[in-house]
Amino acid sequence: MAHRHRTRVCAVLATFLLTVSGGYAFAAPNDEMTQDIETAVRGVDAYWDAHWSEFFTETYVPPTVLGEYDGASANAPTCDGESLADDNAHYCSTAEDYVAWDTDLMRFGYRYGDAFVYLVVAHEWGHAIQNRLDAELQTRDSELQADCLAGAELEGAAQDGTVVFESGDVDEIHTALVRDADKTPWTKEGDHGSASERVDAFTMGQELGVEACLPQEVSAEGTTAPRG
Repeated sequence: MAHRHRTRVCAVLATFLLTVSGGYAFAAPNDEMTQDIETAVRGVDAYWDAHWSEFFTETYVPPTVLGEYDGASANAPTCDGESLADDNAHYCSTAEDYVAWDTDLMRFGYRYGDAFVYLVVAHEWGHAIQNRLDAELQTRDSELQADCLAGAELEGAAQDGTVVFESGDVDEIHTALVRDADKTPWTKEGDHGSASERVDAFTMGQELGVEACLPQEVSAEGTTAPRG
């Protein structure tokens, strides 16, 4: 992904380095990875802000972005009283309603390509979107649904011009999905799914959009009401 192009975000969003409404809590970017993370956040947020009403009722409200944290620190952030795990990324689905990612995790993945941080941000944002939907719009394989939504978000943001895919970016994302997949196919809640399941889920969202990520029977009926 071409970083110089990724700064072409929504003019209103680009005005802020610290945004209270919308939950951004970024310090001034101090390296390429931090700038990529910020652009990923702004891109997926701008996508939902622009397109939410095409799929769902009510009003889109973004999660708070806690951003990078040090999971090895005794002062690691908490969700529902529990410290966030080291070398992981999270969506906290309690009333705290935030997304966060361990810095070491992001730096490890970034060594294999900058698209990694876009995937992490979009995946956790996908969980935040799930939490805003009625139960009938959520799937039991929630991790795979989050992968699907990540594909839809990033492709949608690319079509809007808020992020730009370069040659090789999709391969980087697929490699990351394979690397972080379960060894066996999805069987129960909490599983991430096998490598092929994760890649297929992301690809389905990228190629077919948000509605492909919703339960098939619900999509066919056109039921798209989020929880109020």
